[in-house]
Amino acid sequence: MTPPWLTPLVFFSVLCGICSVNSHSCLSHHPSPCPCPPFTSTPPFPFSFSPGCGHPAFQISCSANHSIISINNLSFSLLHYEPNSTSLLLSPHVTNSTFPAKSQSSSNCSLPQFLSIPSRSINLSASPFRFSDASCNRLSVLRPCSPPALPNCSHCPWECALIKSPAKLFHECGSSHGTVPNQGCQGDVLGYLDSFLQLGIELEWDEAQDSYFTSCIDCKARNGLCGFNSSDPLKQFICFHTKAQLSPPWISKDNPSRVTILCSVFALTCVMVVISVCLAIIRSRRLHSSATEEDPTTLFLQRHRLASLLPPVFTYEELESSTNKFDTKRKIGDGGFGSVYLGQLYDSRVVAVKYLHKHHHGRAFSNKCFCNEILILSSIDHPNLVRLHGYCSDPRGLLLVYDYVPNGTLADHLHGPKTKSLGCMTWQVRVGIALQTAMVMEYLHFSVVPPVVHRDITSSNIFVEKDMRIKVGDFGLSRLLVFPKTSSSSSGYVWTGPQGTPGYLDPDYHRSFRLTDKSDVYSFGVVLLELISGLKAVDQTRDKRELALADMMVSKIQMGLLHQVVDPVLIVDGNVADGVDVAAELAFRCVAADKDDRPDAREVVEELKRIRSRTRGISRTSSSNEIGTDVTKGFDGDG
Repeated sequence: MTPPWLTPLVFFSVLCGICSVNSHSCLSHHPSPCPCPPFTSTPPFPFSFSPGCGHPAFQISCSANHSIISINNLSFSLLHYEPNSTSLLLSPHVTNSTFPAKSQSSSNCSLPQFLSIPSRSINLSASPFRFSDASCNRLSVLRPCSPPALPNCSHCPWECALIKSPAKLFHECGSSHGTVPNQGCQGDVLGYLDSFLQLGIELEWDEAQDSYFTSCIDCKARNGLCGFNSSDPLKQFICFHTKAQLSPPWISKDNPSRVTILCSVFALTCVMVVISVCLAIIRSRRLHSSATEEDPTTLFLQRHRLASLLPPVFTYEELESSTNKFDTKRKIGDGGFGSVYLGQLYDSRVVAVKYLHKHHHGRAFSNKCFCNEILILSSIDHPNLVRLHGYCSDPRGLLLVYDYVPNGTLADHLHGPKTKSLGCMTWQVRVGIALQTAMVMEYLHFSVVPPVVHRDITSSNIFVEKDMRIKVGDFGLSRLLVFPKTSSSSSGYVWTGPQGTPGYLDPDYHRSFRLTDKSDVYSFGVVLLELISGLKAVDQTRDKRELALADMMVSKIQMGLLHQVVDPVLIVDGNVADGVDVAAELAFRCVAADKDDRPDAREVVEELKRIRSRTRGISRTSSSNEIGTDVTKGFDGDG
């Protein structure tokens, strides 16, 4: 898009064309080729297409619609450059020198399929560039999943070195660049590095440390043009001076009055054009500043991009196309925070696209939930968590792209259209679902630093796969538990306004505004009561005193009337399935009014493992029960 100040500047150049410039600048000897992206015209200093112009380290060439820059014999495509900025976004450029022919001994290496990964470390020494902290940080936190899948390291030493230590890709980048939360692991390190390099490496340079820039500043102050003398290493900088004189054919030396008049008109016109240009630039900056202020999403993600490995960014048009323009026939869910559509990406991946509501909760609230979910989901990794594939921040809408879980939610299976599924929700399956959910809660509270409180663990946010395994999603309300130094994680809290779903919201948190990990335990306790009773967390058709499931179940348990509210599916031959009473006692403790009376996530996991072991001891007389047993295998967390 052409900047608004460019039009008057072109007009100014045309007017000034009445002066013939007698110049010895490099531009007169080496005319520039056609513009090459990302430049829309002659590249600004310090860049140049012509030898002898600009800074010697910023010489570029145009190849395949890309500006190519060479650093230490490695070629890079220049993806982005912001005027008046000291940073570049580069991607390794595929050439024969970048990827030398492989010997027969290394023919089994898979490195050539990752076309953006050079065959050696990227070294910026002896150049004015350095890797940005953001680029170094993203590699310093990257690690392979254990044990890493390595090729034959005797044949592929460079590939093995990258998989074991991805930071070796950048020479002298450093092993640590700030403190970042646990990022999880990457199963395909080389694939991640390839994608990372294609998106671009951010490099920076320091003008104050380069004598060439200092000399150029002085040259420009004397109305000169900066050049480079490659023939004299001791005097490489050249300042080309220009000398302008009025010499159009209609001006005669014999008619000085006409010269005076024309010069006066020209001078006045130039003054008016300069004023117009200045006003246009000021207006452009104000509009840019206003646009930035109106997009807190972009600002927030940019400020926190060092804190997490952000997922890919999709365009609005790409996601609109993947959902057939958000066709209502593709809507697979509709909640308080957004509608979910079934989408198919250009690479044939089937995903769930969540379109956040703009006006239901307010734009600012939607932006907060959107950014919060991106930053948290991109910094955690667990097999029972919904994976975030990417996002789109656009004035037309905020969109999140997740795994598609095809079997609905736990609420659908307990209260919705999937309740009629034959033999699916046996007691063994319900215990397995409860255990997997509790293990997610344990991971968030004890394995992530700082801990994460989900704040919205509900049966509608637990997604069920075809084999009845589950994935927990919707982290829009999640918060990090960052405790004061004087507080411990067992007694610390975050002071924040209560957020959550009615019926699952911790009453202690609602009263005190103090959020702790025990708030998630309360919400989980309500989900466990749903699994036991098959009833909704809140039901307007029930008596006022039994409107909330937690209130009703606690009352029944206290009076010894649990059998009255157990899901009839769990009653066989008049007897309640073994282990239901123990699970009800655990749920009773989880929904205790005082948070200090509730167990923590680790205790909940251990108790559910004991219940599962007790349930496994019962003889199974139907194939549905066997399926339920298989579903609960493999979720101990210890193999």
